[in-house]
Amino acid sequence: MSILNSRSLSVREDEGLRLPRPPGVLRRFWARHPIVADVLLMLLCMALSLLPATTFSRQQPEPFGTVLSAIAPVLIVAACVSLLWRRRAPLVPFVASFAVETIFLFAQLPVGTPLILVTCYSLAVYRSSRLAWAGFGIAVAVLAGVAGLLTLAGVATLQIAVNTTVSSVVLGMIGTLIGVNVGGRKRYLDAVIDRSRQLLVERDQQAQLAAAAERARIAREMHDIVSHSLTVIVALSEGAAATPDPAQARIAASSAADTARGALTEMRAMLGVLRADDSPLPLAPLEPTSPHDTVSSAQRAGYPATIAVSGEAEVSPTVAHAVGRIVQEGVTNAMRHAPAATTIAVRLSYAAEAVEVEIVNNGVDGGIGRSGFGLRGLAERASHAGGTMTSAPTGDGRWILRATLPTAPPAQGASSDLAGPAPAPNRIIPKETRP
Repeated sequence: MSILNSRSLSVREDEGLRLPRPPGVLRRFWARHPIVADVLLMLLCMALSLLPATTFSRQQPEPFGTVLSAIAPVLIVAACVSLLWRRRAPLVPFVASFAVETIFLFAQLPVGTPLILVTCYSLAVYRSSRLAWAGFGIAVAVLAGVAGLLTLAGVATLQIAVNTTVSSVVLGMIGTLIGVNVGGRKRYLDAVIDRSRQLLVERDQQAQLAAAAERARIAREMHDIVSHSLTVIVALSEGAAATPDPAQARIAASSAADTARGALTEMRAMLGVLRADDSPLPLAPLEPTSPHDTVSSAQRAGYPATIAVSGEAEVSPTVAHAVGRIVQEGVTNAMRHAPAATTIAVRLSYAAEAVEVEIVNNGVDGGIGRSGFGLRGLAERASHAGGTMTSAPTGDGRWILRATLPTAPPAQGASSDLAGPAPAPNRIIPKETRP
């Protein structure tokens, strides 16, 4: 069952690679049925090896001749059966084939076996070319040494020794050369397929990371838009319901409607990435959120918000976008968590190398949680822009949110919040402090 599962898993992986179909009907059949191929090869080698074994001389001194005639067929059969393990342990049939060739030195006639051809080929294909050449050289040297000793001892004739050694060298050389060629090609193709499979996995991982980053960006933008807009709308609606002046109520209702329309516009632009059609909607807000608009919205809602801008610098769209969102989230948090605040002061300081954003409010009557999505999103936004952000109480009833951003963020941050070609840098010009 495990073999079938592993094979089906490999097939599913290769389907993603879209590999071409291997050529040749017979080659595809043997590749799909390796056990059948090994069994047929074993039977063929057994038939071609047992037939020469019948020519062993019975004129050897007894009981050596009888023992040799009984042992030789058993050794040949064992060597042929070992071919069933030639893919997993090719060194075993390789040694057995040269052992059989050594037995043939005792034959009365020059005979041989195709085992060496098969085992040398298998060692080169299923292990390595270096091991195949080293094993072939050592085995031939040992066989030649044994043949020389048997010839000097008069046990084997010179013709039998030379024929056995030469045939082993020729068959082994042919098998090794073919095996080195086939094995090198097989290992190269395996490496290419493994690399392709690795690239396929990395592609899927990159797609998942990109989707996760886009989800985080959308969640961050949604939180900033919805949180600030709804806070302002709620404040305006409550003010309109509480005031007895119809004119003031109409102004508050109109401001609430304008805030809602602006939020809808931003959401349409930001959620354009989720559309399935070829809509020309951008993947990010068309322009950075203006800190002055955020403060104006808070003032219309009846909050004591002020803004002060100092310095002048050219900042990238990513930094301008981050500055707008940080001011928006800081003012929104002050409106939500410090409704009795008498001061919500926004300060923007532009320098040649960095931009400093500071939002200070009073009216903090207790600890405010730092585990919300707003502060987490601001920290991510500041990090993407290459800056830092801190948010903490001062201990005297005030809360300070401070962020420092470089005027030119790193390349990786430039594409985190804005998609497509980057527009021209925004020129920041100081404005008067609004009461």
